[in-house]
Amino acid sequence: MKTWAPCSRTAVSLGVTALEETPYSPPLASSAAGLMFSVDDGVRGREPWVSNGVPSAGTRLLKDLFPGVEGSDPRWFTQVGNQVFFAATDPVVGRELFVSDGTSEGTRRVKDIWPGAVGSFPNELFAFKGLLYFTAGDPVHGRELWRSDGTSAGTVLVEDLEVGPEDSSPYRFTQGGDDALYFLRTERGIFTLLMRTEGGPGAVEVFRTPIDQGFPSPLTPVGRKLFFFEGGGHGGGGSHGKSGTLMATEAGAPPVVLGHFGMTGDLAAVGGRLLFSASPHMVTEDMELWRSDGTVVGTTLVEDLRPGPEGSYPEHFAVLGTQLFFAADDGIHGVEPWDSDGTEPRTRLFGDLEAGAGSSFPDALRTLEGLLFFSASIRNRGSEPWVGDGVRISTVALTEIAPGPRSSNPKNFMRSQDYVFFTAEDASGVRGLYSLLVRPDGDCPR
Repeated sequence: MKTWAPCSRTAVSLGVTALEETPYSPPLASSAAGLMFSVDDGVRGREPWVSNGVPSAGTRLLKDLFPGVEGSDPRWFTQVGNQVFFAATDPVVGRELFVSDGTSEGTRRVKDIWPGAVGSFPNELFAFKGLLYFTAGDPVHGRELWRSDGTSAGTVLVEDLEVGPEDSSPYRFTQGGDDALYFLRTERGIFTLLMRTEGGPGAVEVFRTPIDQGFPSPLTPVGRKLFFFEGGGHGGGGSHGKSGTLMATEAGAPPVVLGHFGMTGDLAAVGGRLLFSASPHMVTEDMELWRSDGTVVGTTLVEDLRPGPEGSYPEHFAVLGTQLFFAADDGIHGVEPWDSDGTEPRTRLFGDLEAGAGSSFPDALRTLEGLLFFSASIRNRGSEPWVGDGVRISTVALTEIAPGPRSSNPKNFMRSQDYVFFTAEDASGVRGLYSLLVRPDGDCPR
């Protein structure tokens, strides 16, 4: 098996500012030509760009879709096979679905889904079984479930879930371990429904809850089970979710209730189990790391990292192999990176990066090709990018992007070809795109 390593500790600025994401809206996508993203160069408005990781000639405008200073404002970049789909505004037909193979000639509007200048406003783009699934509107069906193979003829309404012009507005698409597509939708503005489909018409309702309860966390597949929290109306708050009921469904069967929690946080699949952050009671904020195998008796606390009522607040989950990496505060070392395999003996402080009671505040954790990328802050250095292979001794900071105590706040780590890309702020506070050459160990240029 190949092991990958950065070829240096210096990330290179690509000289462009990147689109900032909105929740669940990917701002970057890999393509055959390199990374695709959105940039406003001050002349042509915000348009799609592509980079092979090399500054200057290697980072270029892909296509000026909306000539002039207004720009097409491309968003929701989503790779499906060798194509990248995105939503953009066309000067004639409004906001519609586009596709690109990474070349200017191969970047085009897919279909005018809402005929005329109104636009169908595609969003929630998601790759499933070699096709793009997404939400879009037309005057007959409202906002419903669509799919596309990148051609006009192959871009079709999958199902009118809320019959007529009313919207079902499907969102939060997730591929389950049973190879089905799960998503949420609304019904008459009263209920939120969890749905399951094999990819065609005939989506089946798995579970419903009043719309003011909702699903506060992502749907998380673990093997053939799909875990989720049904949100409660009381408790919780801050940067973590409301109170919630942990539930699991297997292949669309009626969900099983696994436990009730006062606050809910991140979830991840690790070693065939669910690891999640939660507080067991409504009256405390004792957020700690829990695990579940999909049964009531198998839903238990992993370890009380911070004994007492305050909680260690595990968050920013990222999985590397069979280990979960996360940020937590044990009350002694401050907020630092931890790792766990879901058992108490193997749940430990990964590194006290800001030695003592101070915090390094790990954030934006992401695993790519067996490497862990994240943001961390140490004294007189601010929040800067770090990289490691899951072993503390080989986890190092990259060269400072914003020198001194100012933070560059790196995030959106993504690999495309031989580069890992991310966005960060320079010394003047402008967020731009950066690249780092990463190759199989021993295969770096000399």
